[in-house]
Amino acid sequence: MATMRARIAARSLVAGARLPSVRALAKSSEVSVSTVVEAYSRLVAEGVLVSRPGSGFYVAPQLAPMQLSAVGPKLDRAIDPLWVSRQSLEADDTAPKPGCGWLPAAWMAEQSLRKALRTASRASVDTLTNYGAPLGLPPLRQLISRRLGERGVEAAPDQIVLTESGTQAIDLICRFLLEPGDTVLVDDPCYFNFQALLRAHRVRVVSVPYTPNGPDIEAFAATLVAEKPRLYITNSAIHNPTGATLSPTTAHRVLKLADQHGLTIIEDDIFADFEHSPAPRLAGFDGLDRVIQIGSFSKTLSASVRCGFIAVKRDWLEPLIELKIATMFGGARLNEELVLNVLSDGRFHRHAEALRTRLERARRSVGERLGELGITPWLEPRAGMFLWCELPDGRDSAELARAALAEGMVLAPGNAFSAAQTAGNFMRFNVAQMDEGSFAVLQRLL
Repeated sequence: MATMRARIAARSLVAGARLPSVRALAKSSEVSVSTVVEAYSRLVAEGVLVSRPGSGFYVAPQLAPMQLSAVGPKLDRAIDPLWVSRQSLEADDTAPKPGCGWLPAAWMAEQSLRKALRTASRASVDTLTNYGAPLGLPPLRQLISRRLGERGVEAAPDQIVLTESGTQAIDLICRFLLEPGDTVLVDDPCYFNFQALLRAHRVRVVSVPYTPNGPDIEAFAATLVAEKPRLYITNSAIHNPTGATLSPTTAHRVLKLADQHGLTIIEDDIFADFEHSPAPRLAGFDGLDRVIQIGSFSKTLSASVRCGFIAVKRDWLEPLIELKIATMFGGARLNEELVLNVLSDGRFHRHAEALRTRLERARRSVGERLGELGITPWLEPRAGMFLWCELPDGRDSAELARAALAEGMVLAPGNAFSAAQTAGNFMRFNVAQMDEGSFAVLQRLL
């Protein structure tokens, strides 16, 4: 019964689909005929199936909406990617959240944002009320083009599509490139919402181990041969959750393999503003041929002002614009104006530089404090807000996350980031969200 429910939730069995015959399912499942009859009968009683005498059993026409938790593997709720996201988003603003993926409000560019809001309030009524153009606000696309160029990525303004977030950017690309049942490659570990989003697209997810220099190239090559993925999603400059930086050698080998196997790559560059100096970008080496770069401003500007972008080769521009119109109609014009005003403000650039220095001090300080508790960082990141750490004595991070939640603190256990479920004794810590209370809870629980 559980198997049938899962297949229906994942839409591999759709309304009206005929189920295997009782004898066929009994044989393939290696159970008795009477067991299958009982299971089918109970599902009919629940309204999941309908019975047609002389014909067989069929999926009932009225189904509950798809549930992502039913589509994915049955995991402990403390390690499920959606569990971590919901706990972080639903927690009180005052609750300690070392497991979340954003900066505290006090670390954000508040003054630049308030100034931008005042400027926007004086804009024309069209700006305040009308839909934006599908491609997005031209001055903002020009500014993003210049910022990408500073990181070695050549993308003209007419190769940039504005979106409502980095997540929506990935969603549009997945709608454009993928069909249900396709295979997508991710890093292990990787940002947990990559996995949650891919579930919604009903694709197979396979993973390769991530090293301090990028994906394990031998495993990467072997997986391309064995699994034939259509898409690879990664962070290059500042990897989430490990904080690792892609090396030029690994980048070239990844691109060579991608070209050999017809692989498209989404490079999520959402943490770019945290870097003191630009790291190698796949999109920079590739020239936006096989690589699509996406980004947003939620980490350094505001998570409430939803605005992201896609930098893509011109051949794919029109289909993406059509998808954007179909899924969100017009652009978020007011948000785009706000982002433009903030990024054009000299105070924001000073804020970003101060933020990078503040994060550097926090990584050093938090790393030392965690070390005193026996929690060991996997590496020392060059930039960013994350430390990927191994817990002492083989402690289970999911168990620790459950215990911390009971005390009102949100943690991010390792297997939430691992498609292969091989990071059970790892934890991602957001150094900007660690305070004295966080260390006290950790010490008590350990």
